[in-house]
Amino acid sequence: MDENQTVFIVDDDEGIREGLALLLETVDQPCELYSSAVEFLDAYEPDKSGCLVLDIRMPRMTGLDLQARLNERQSKLPIIFITGHGDIPMAVEAMRRGAIDFIRKPFREQDLLDRINEALQYDAEKREQHSSRDALSGKLAALTERERQVFHRVADGEMNKVIGFDLGISQRTVEVHRSQVMKKLGVRTLAQLVRIKIEAEMNEQSSNS
Repeated sequence: MDENQTVFIVDDDEGIREGLALLLETVDQPCELYSSAVEFLDAYEPDKSGCLVLDIRMPRMTGLDLQARLNERQSKLPIIFITGHGDIPMAVEAMRRGAIDFIRKPFREQDLLDRINEALQYDAEKREQHSSRDALSGKLAALTERERQVFHRVADGEMNKVIGFDLGISQRTVEVHRSQVMKKLGVRTLAQLVRIKIEAEMNEQSSNS
């Protein structure tokens, strides 16, 4: 397991909290324990990576309530719910709201470790994708308005002279802008430029969905 990620355990049963902490200690996985959803929410830091192992039934604020609050904050933390037999419909609803898994009591320790491993991998992959999107957005934001116009037209396969005619600038000026665009975006070929445009469009669609 990844020592840079934390497993957050939220359960009002002290025995379950301590038992899970001991289990994670056997695989050198850092964890933090919380006796209530309110306590976790007060300490929540969105930049911390890992996963949340969350009891679905708790007093004051239920696991579903906490999930809703985290969704409002656009949390990326994957959630594994711990459920009793009668809580399965609630767990299914939690999955619809974005939880990645649920595990029924009583559960085998290895089953839970496997689910946690999958959640940590999911979290790492999502954060890497998000970091990559942010880096691309930063590069595109560094383009001037004219460079952005040239970037889109070049990536669509248009010739320099056609771009220059449509924008009212010389072909040489288009070539200068094109060179600056490729330098700022860190690419060398037209194919790489096209890929950048496709990635940007996919990121925009993902953000709007």
